[in-house]
Amino acid sequence: MNEADLIEFLEQSWVYVQSAVLTADSIVQLVAIVFGYVVAIWLKPKLVEALNGVAGRFNFAILDRFLPVLQSVSLPLVWLIVQFLALAVIQGAGHPSYILSITCSLLSAWVIIQIITRLMQNTAWARLVAFCIWTIAALNILGLLTPTLEFLDSLSFSFGETRISMLKIAKGLVAAIIVFWISLGLSKFAENRIHKTTAFTPSVQVLLAKLIRVGLIAAAILIVLSNSGINITAFAVFSGALGVGIGFGLQKVVSNLISGVILLLDRSIKPGDVIEIDETYGRVHSMGARYASVITRDASEYLIPNEDLITQQVVNWSYSSKNIRLKTPIGVGYGSDIPKVVELVESVAVKVDRVLENPAPRCLMKGFGDSAINLELRFWIADPEQGCANVTSAVLVEVWKAFRDHNIDIPFPQRDVRVQIVKNAEEQDKN
Repeated sequence: MNEADLIEFLEQSWVYVQSAVLTADSIVQLVAIVFGYVVAIWLKPKLVEALNGVAGRFNFAILDRFLPVLQSVSLPLVWLIVQFLALAVIQGAGHPSYILSITCSLLSAWVIIQIITRLMQNTAWARLVAFCIWTIAALNILGLLTPTLEFLDSLSFSFGETRISMLKIAKGLVAAIIVFWISLGLSKFAENRIHKTTAFTPSVQVLLAKLIRVGLIAAAILIVLSNSGINITAFAVFSGALGVGIGFGLQKVVSNLISGVILLLDRSIKPGDVIEIDETYGRVHSMGARYASVITRDASEYLIPNEDLITQQVVNWSYSSKNIRLKTPIGVGYGSDIPKVVELVESVAVKVDRVLENPAPRCLMKGFGDSAINLELRFWIADPEQGCANVTSAVLVEVWKAFRDHNIDIPFPQRDVRVQIVKNAEEQDKN
């Protein structure tokens, strides 16, 4: 564009501004728009206060869901109401109202889109969807949608025999945002419904939720690719090469994925179980596609690969039942009345809160030690996720108190050292 073309463009623009903007009717409409915005800013706090009063007066779950949404769109909502009143006044007086009509249409689209997207829990997806929908609605309201689509379609390039235009790319992006938003929303809804169903075990719930999520995401990808004009059959060779690459380069990843599916199917380990693997003891918090999260008693969270849970020895303390038996050694002096000691230990152990009465604690004599008679106390608990060492400590403290009150001796190792002095032969001859 040379200087003459630029000057001509500016002159035409100025003529358009004078004929379409700098007129009495247009100025009145612009003043009405600005006035409506000022009034909306002034009325917004009053509307928010009124909504808070409604929330405090009526205790309904649906109000707790929708009132924050209405509060977030209170400014454009009040602005829209004021603009509709101004539009009615100007149209009733018989004056042109093109600018006000466009403003009301844009505000209506914005309020509706914001209310719908504000109900979404994922704010990032909500903003993307709101931006795309409002942009399309605004172009359609202004009558610029068709020219914009034609302009984007003219910006194209060829990739082999495929023609790729900016319109296809834009349509693909918009379709991807909307389709993935719907897919993730449906998967979240299905996951919540599955977890609320008591007919499935926790492992089956996790497996179904993940299968639904993977299926919906795969369907979304296919929909986006087909909508973009890409031939899906062209990915057949690529998928074959990808499968070979996965087989050789991602063996551990695939092994963990398959192991996770096996664990979810055979229910050998499920969320809530108390397991022990190597030196890790804790409760299974969640199970993912690649690893299981195990929270120990000291609040440390271990991410154990699913393959290790398949190939290594795992102690599941709550596989078929949460009832487990603990053992702790006890020693008493040789002068103690063993039958009475056994009865006393069993009666004391059952008084600890977490110790089960059925099966009842049992105290057995294990043998004769160097300095004590060796006993072993065996008792059952039903909550291994609460820890084993702490309940064992509580039982031993109660046993110690009982021994102290009944004067039962708890021996400790003693050794007698005899020193024999032998004089050498010369000293013996002298004597």
